[in-house]
Amino acid sequence: MQSSRRFIPSSRYATLLVTSLSLFTFLPGSVLAQRAGDLDGTGKGQSSDLNNVEVLSPTITGGLFSIPAGKRLMSEAESAYNAQNFDLAASKLQDARQIMNQLSNFYSTLTSSFLGVDRRVSESHRRKALETAQLRDQSTYQLALVYRAQNKPEKAIPLLIEIIRSQNPSRDLGKKSYQQLVELGFSDVPYPRTPGTESSPPSETPPTSPENPPAPETPPASTPTPGTPSVLPENPN
Repeated sequence: MQSSRRFIPSSRYATLLVTSLSLFTFLPGSVLAQRAGDLDGTGKGQSSDLNNVEVLSPTITGGLFSIPAGKRLMSEAESAYNAQNFDLAASKLQDARQIMNQLSNFYSTLTSSFLGVDRRVSESHRRKALETAQLRDQSTYQLALVYRAQNKPEKAIPLLIEIIRSQNPSRDLGKKSYQQLVELGFSDVPYPRTPGTESSPPSETPPTSPENPPAPETPPASTPTPGTPSVLPENPN
């Protein structure tokens, strides 16, 4: 049985090679100069010149990991709350709270890193750390109110205590958080007390946990921070 494979004589092979090279020489230049873009499906005419490449530099303010993004989530949560969509409101506030907490930690780290190196840089990050810490506590308070609306005191109470520890009971948000604890029946002594009642000596403030940087050094105003959505109603029923 003869093999199906046949070898081409050397003289004939040389003739075929010369013919192929001749045809290749006369191919149009556009065919010989196909670029990678024409072969990978991106289309003819794509330039490979690095000088024509557009450098994209997205700003952090437009991303999710930013103060404006956290405020936007808080605003969306308020709209969801008003529409009685408590699950969506809780989800938005959880995201906002996490973003603000991480930002506050990072800004605090930068503040410490530049302390004694560049006062201007350190002070700038200190202000951002305080702002994000305040926004974190505001979103935490709103989340606690959502849990109250869902009749989930077991989730609201730890958040309210966390705010009091971070803010201090004498500040506005700390007072509101403690009032929520009284309304829930977790605490039975009102604060602040009415004038004329005997006051007990101030207790030592517990240390702030690493996950919760200290709130602003100056008491927050009774009105919300500019650009920050107002807190949800205190008595969601």
